[in-house]
Amino acid sequence: FMIWNTMMGTSILSIPWGIKQAGFTSGIILILLMGILTLYCCYRVVKSRQMIPLTDTSNWEFPDVCKYYFGSFGQWSSLLFSMVSLVGAMVVYWVLMSNFLFNTGKFIYNFVHDINVTDIVPGTNGSNKVICPSAASDHPPQNRSVMFASGNRTGFELFEEWWDKSQTVPFYLIAILLPLLNLKSPSFFAKFNVLGTVSVVYLVFLVTVKAAHLGIHLEFNWFTENEFFVPEFRILFPQLTGVLTLAFFIHNCVITLLQNNRNQENNVRDLSIAYFLVGLTYLYVGVIIFASFPSPPLSKECIEQNFLDNFPSDDIMSFVARIFLLFQMMTVYPLLGYLARVQLLRQFFGNAYPSLFHVLVLNLAIVGAGVAMARFYPNIGGIIRYSGATCGLAFVFVYPSLIYMISLHRAGQLTWPALIIHIFIILLGLANLIAQFLL
Repeated sequence: FMIWNTMMGTSILSIPWGIKQAGFTSGIILILLMGILTLYCCYRVVKSRQMIPLTDTSNWEFPDVCKYYFGSFGQWSSLLFSMVSLVGAMVVYWVLMSNFLFNTGKFIYNFVHDINVTDIVPGTNGSNKVICPSAASDHPPQNRSVMFASGNRTGFELFEEWWDKSQTVPFYLIAILLPLLNLKSPSFFAKFNVLGTVSVVYLVFLVTVKAAHLGIHLEFNWFTENEFFVPEFRILFPQLTGVLTLAFFIHNCVITLLQNNRNQENNVRDLSIAYFLVGLTYLYVGVIIFASFPSPPLSKECIEQNFLDNFPSDDIMSFVARIFLLFQMMTVYPLLGYLARVQLLRQFFGNAYPSLFHVLVLNLAIVGAGVAMARFYPNIGGIIRYSGATCGLAFVFVYPSLIYMISLHRAGQLTWPALIIHIFIILLGLANLIAQFLL
């Protein structure tokens, strides 16, 4: 459950979009295949220390194993890709926190001032409204919404000007999160780890309730596209594999997590159960959201990269989900920043906190990346798949396979089938990364 809780991150919000990009049938197949492949590569990471002869590796992490096999190149490249995964996750968090804070503030303002705002976007009618924000992307920003109600129109317009999802809200977060990043130890925030479990459980509950009200809307078109449905198999499927690489990514810290296991002989069993639970959660949320999305009247193409954006800001259940996720991310964000600081500054300066100046410069760079993305490229699906495919190439596909082949070769046990299979895994990782930039 600890591994499940650590692995279940923001990617769950993009799984329905990924299934839409890949096609319903191929999406389900890809989730299963990527789960099995990443589990095997994670198993190779766990076993990598045990294949080093005549050395006490009990306190080694995976970068230490990379250094043993590849020298300083392995050490620095593993650091680079680990930083890509951490900073990529922090950027996604900033984009999502801006989104959740914006929608939460909008909900509270409208509720307090008794304002009924109708978004000018296509959507369904009734109490379980579903909207298609992407269809409104052609509208100029000031025409986003129309007000119907009692309330001061000037005040409402002023609020919309100062409470903008991309122009202002990402900057407001700096005042809250930058001071937290500069703390010497974020151990206080680790106590809120249970919020992650609560958030995921609530998301599953929300998805189940919404699907029960909306019903199932599926029509199988295997290769052709019509107005309301996407084909079962689409050429855009690598966009889902990119997301899934990060969704199943725990390879850079799995050794640390399993060191706490009382019965070390159960590591492989527990890892397999954790991957099964994660895959099951992703499948359930992705399939249910895709299947219940009301088409007609809306097209499945309307499924957003963050599926909560398909519910209006005045939807109570979505409001509660955003509140949960906002608080969870605000507690996890400083932990991710701490991990990035420890890994980077310790390598360069031999100290995780050389001075407040060093830490501040690093944190300003990380926060600046998050603000820039929330401002100019707030597409979490895109950020997740690019960073996932990049760090996954090293930690999921290349290093575990290379290390296994080298250790077998040194022991004189490398066979042609093992060589071909692991070279194929490396080529899959390379193709996954290249495809992200072509599609």
